[in-house]
Amino acid sequence: MNTVAERITRTWWAVAIVIVALAGALAVVGIVGEASRTPTSVDSLPIGSDSAQALELRESLPQAEGSTAVALFTKDAGTLSKEDVDALSERVASLPGAGRIPVQRSDDGTAAIGIVPVAANDATRTAELVKEIRTTVKSDLPSGVSAEVTGPAAVEADLAAVFDGANIRLLLATASVVAFLLVLTYRSPILWIIPLTVVGVADRLAVVLATHTLSAFSITWDESTIGILSVLVFGAGTDYALLLISRYRDELRHHSDRREAMTLALRRTAEAVLSSAVTVVLGLLTLLLSLFPATRGLGLACAVGVVVAATFVLIVLPAALVIFDRWIFWPRVPREGQDSLADGRTLWRRIGDRVAAHPARVIVGTLVLLTAMSAGLAAVTTGLKPADQFLQKPEAIVASQRLAESFPAGSADPAIIVTTSNPKAVADAASSVDGVASARIVKQSKGVAEIDAVLAGAPGSDEAMTTVRALRAAAADLPDTHVAGAEAVALDQAEASARDRMVIFPIVLGLVLVALGFLLRSVVAPIVLVTTVVATYLASVGASWWIFTKVFGFSALDDSAPLFAFVFLVALGVDYNIFLVTRAAEEGRAHGARAGMLRALAATGGVITSAGILLAAVFAVLGVLPLVVLAQIGVIICIGVLLDTMVVRTLLVPAIAIVLGDTFWWPRLVTPGRHEANQTPATPTDPHPAAVPVAASAEGSHQ
Repeated sequence: MNTVAERITRTWWAVAIVIVALAGALAVVGIVGEASRTPTSVDSLPIGSDSAQALELRESLPQAEGSTAVALFTKDAGTLSKEDVDALSERVASLPGAGRIPVQRSDDGTAAIGIVPVAANDATRTAELVKEIRTTVKSDLPSGVSAEVTGPAAVEADLAAVFDGANIRLLLATASVVAFLLVLTYRSPILWIIPLTVVGVADRLAVVLATHTLSAFSITWDESTIGILSVLVFGAGTDYALLLISRYRDELRHHSDRREAMTLALRRTAEAVLSSAVTVVLGLLTLLLSLFPATRGLGLACAVGVVVAATFVLIVLPAALVIFDRWIFWPRVPREGQDSLADGRTLWRRIGDRVAAHPARVIVGTLVLLTAMSAGLAAVTTGLKPADQFLQKPEAIVASQRLAESFPAGSADPAIIVTTSNPKAVADAASSVDGVASARIVKQSKGVAEIDAVLAGAPGSDEAMTTVRALRAAAADLPDTHVAGAEAVALDQAEASARDRMVIFPIVLGLVLVALGFLLRSVVAPIVLVTTVVATYLASVGASWWIFTKVFGFSALDDSAPLFAFVFLVALGVDYNIFLVTRAAEEGRAHGARAGMLRALAATGGVITSAGILLAAVFAVLGVLPLVVLAQIGVIICIGVLLDTMVVRTLLVPAIAIVLGDTFWWPRLVTPGRHEANQTPATPTDPHPAAVPVAASAEGSHQ
C-alpha cells in the first residue's frame, strides 16, 4: 500500500512540476510578451566607425531625413520628351518633401530620376512610405513610360519585406522539420510530441527572456535575431532531449521502475548537457566583443536561449516523460533485460571495431578528406555587393542596376558627407577627388552641413571603395568631417568584420579549450577535440564555397558569415564530442580507455548522428528567407555539423583516442589501477552473439 501511495505521490509531483513549468512559461509569454525597441540609423554600423559618426552627427540637422528614395522613369522605346519630363516632375513634386531637386533626364534621354526624401526613423515606417511612393509614381504614367523606386530607403524597405512574417514562417518550418525528424528517429507516433512541446515552450519563453534581457542592458537586436534564436533553441534543445531520451530508454532495459531509470538517466546525462550548454554559452558570449551592435545582441540573445533550452530539457522534460509508462515508446518499447546499446552489436559498434582495427589508416584517410574539402578556402572572397544580398532581386536592386546604365552609377545612393567645417570647402574638396562625379550641399543648419557626393563607380565595385577612401583622406584635414553612405558603410563593415574575426576566433577557441579541460580534467583530449572541430570548420567553409559559386552563383561570402559560422560550429560541434567523450570516460572506468571509447561510440553513435542530422536540417531552414547571408550561414553550419557527426566524431576522434590510449586522457587516469583493461582486443568477442535480438540491433543502429 505504501508502495502504491508512494508511486501515486511521485506521479502527482511529476504532473505538478510539468503543469507549473508549462503554465508559468506560457503565462510569461502571454502576459509579458516580447520586448520592443525603436531601431536607429546606426544599428548595423560598427561602433565608432566613420560612417556611424557621420549619421550620429547628421541627426542634429533639423528634419533630418531617415533616408531617400529614387524614382526611376524609363521609356520602353525612344526617349523621354520634355512633356514626359514635365508630367513626371509634377508627379514627383506631389510627394511630401519632394520637388526640392527637379526630375533629371539622363544624357541618353532614355531615363529620368526624381529624388524623394523619406522622413522615417524605423524600418516599418520607411517601408510604409516607400510603398506610398511606389503607388504614386506608378499611377497614370505617360504612354510608354514605366517607373520603379530604388535608393537607400527602397533597399531598406525591400529588406524589411524579407522579414515580414519571416519569424512565423521560420518557426513553423523549424518546428515541422524537428517533428518530422523526431518521428523518423523514434519511429513512434506519440513520443515525439513530448520533446517537441517542451522545446517549443522553451523557445517562446527564450524569446521573451532574451528580448527583455537585451532591453535591460540597452543592447541592439534586429529582425534576424529572433529567427536565429528560435533555430538555435530548437536545434540545441532537441539535441539535448535526444541524448536524455536515448539514455532513459537504455536505463529502462535495466530497471523496472521508470522513475529510477529516469533518475539514473538524468544523473548520467546532466553532466554532458550542462557541459555542452556552458561551452555553447561561453562561445556565444564572445560575440559581445564584436564592433557590431546587432551581433552583440545576437550573441547575448542566443546565450539566453541555450540556458532556457538546457533548463527545460533537464527539469521539465524528465517530469513530462515519467508521467507516462513505457508505452510512450510504442511500438519499440524497451523491456527490462534487453541488452543496452553499449553491449549490443549495433551498427556503431561495428564501425568502432573497424576503426579500432586500423586506426592509423582511418586518421590518414579522414585528414586527407578534410584537407581536400578545405581546398576551396584559397578561393574564398568576402564582401557581397548590394545587388547580391538577395536570393531573388527585389525592385530596388533591379532599378539600381537599370539606373547605372543611364546615370553615374552612384546616383541612386550617393556618399553622404556630414561636417561642422565650412560646407563649401568640404564640397570643393570632395569634387576634386578622382571618382566623384559631383558634390553638392543639400542641407545645413546650426553649424552642421550635409553634402551628397555622387560616385562614378558602380555600387560595390573596387572603384567605388577606392573613391570612398580618397574622400576620407581628403576630409582628414577638415575638422569633424565624416563620410557615410552605402559604399562607406560597406567599407566600414568589411574592416570591422575582419577585426572581429581576428579578436573573437582565438578567444572562442581558448574558452572552449579551457571549458573542455575542466570538464575532462585532461590536457591532451581538449586539444585534440578543439583541433578536430577547427578542421571541420575549415572543411565546411571550403566545401560551401564551391556550392555557393558553382551552384548558387554567389560572388562572395557576406562579411559576417565566417564569424557566425565559426562561433556556432565550434560551440555546437564540440557538443557532440562532449557527448562521446563523457560517455567514454564513464565506460572507461569499468572497461578501460580503449574499450570505453568503443562502447561509448556504440552507445552514443545513433543518438549523436540523429542529433547532428536534426541540427543540420534546422539550420538549413534559414534558407527559407531570401537573404543570402542567412542562406550562407545555414549551408556552412549544415555541412559542418554533418561532417562533424558522421566523419569526425564517428571516425577521426575514436581513431585518435585509440592510437593515443591513456595518453588521450593525460594527466587523468580513466581507469586507475586497471591499465591492463586498455589491452582489450580491437574486436572484442560478443559473449552472447546469439542472444542479441535482431530488433534490438536494428533499434540501436538508429538511436
